[in-house]
Amino acid sequence: MNANREFILNAEENTRRQIIAKHVSNGVNIPCADGVIIADGCEIGAGTVILPNTIILGKTKIGCGCTVGPCSMLEGCTVGNNSTVNASQCENSVIGNGVSVGPFSHLRPHTVLADNVRAGNFVEVKNSNIGQKTSISHLSYIGDSDVGEGVNIGCGCATANYDGTKKFRTRIGNRVFVGCHTCMVAPVALGDGSYTAAGSVITDTVPEGTMAIARSRQIIKRKVRKYNES
Repeated sequence: MNANREFILNAEENTRRQIIAKHVSNGVNIPCADGVIIADGCEIGAGTVILPNTIILGKTKIGCGCTVGPCSMLEGCTVGNNSTVNASQCENSVIGNGVSVGPFSHLRPHTVLADNVRAGNFVEVKNSNIGQKTSISHLSYIGDSDVGEGVNIGCGCATANYDGTKKFRTRIGNRVFVGCHTCMVAPVALGDGSYTAAGSVITDTVPEGTMAIARSRQIIKRKVRKYNES
């Protein structure tokens, strides 16, 4: 049994090396092949860099001049030219040209990132369309949403897309500024050029060019118990 396992391991390693060698001969830069697994049938453009511990599965297609990895996994994805996927996982998604993903992001199935989108660290996107030059820089969840162009989504934002029974979509127009820690309770729409104040829970339509503030007023208590550092 151990001999059989060793034979299989050696066979798989030979196949892995052959696939890597084929891509290198086609102009792909793989400076260190440690942990790099590329499924047969994947397409990678010339000038793209594949860094260690990167796994590329399914019929993934990656354009030219990209950087993928380290520690990334792409399965069934299409990636345009000059994009970066750093320490992230992407499944059955479309990534445009000049896109930056990660580190530590997760693109779940049916996500489309248009050209020059940024999905920064600890961002999760699922079943959503994100327009050109939109930035989701950090610590946010965007699910079942249609987001326009030039949108800025602040830190700690989320779309509340599931009520326990059904899922609903959030629609965000162009050039919208979503303040930090905004929760958008779907189904809800934010019009073009609108704003949300930080810490808001948005439950109704935000008209074009307006600002929504949905949070309780701060209250200051004059007498409080003394803070004990110990």
